Amino acid sequence: MNSDVDRALAACAAPIRDVALRTCDAVLAIFPNAVVTVEEQNPRFGATIGFGTTTGYKGLRFTITPQRTHVTLGIAHGADLPDPSGLMEGTGKVHRHVKLRQLQDVDRPQLHELMAEAMARGS
Repeated sequence: MNSDVDRALAACAAPIRDVALRTCDAVLAIFPNAVVTVEEQNPRFGATIGFGTTTGYKGLRFTITPQRTHVTLGIAHGADLPDPSGLMEGTGKVHRHVKLRQLQDVDRPQLHELMAEAMARGS
């Protein structure tokens, strides 16, 4: 990863940090050339780790935001993706998210299929 990500996750409780790190690894496994950024300006949610083709919103594919009780995996343009397992939440016109509460949630094949579909569509 990088030192910005390490700093962003340092304040998280160990179980949440572990889920966030495993989620980062899962994103990088399917998007190895991702430009990784950390946005720490959101007082409500804390730090958000972004994965995109470039810095900024335009090339964004995924976000990871640690919360107190879960990690939110944001999927850019997720509203356009099929989700037969019903993993995604949200009602926005463009983006969706998946709440990951434990390490096993990150390892679900359905989540990896959803992430692969997001990459294939070039979201």
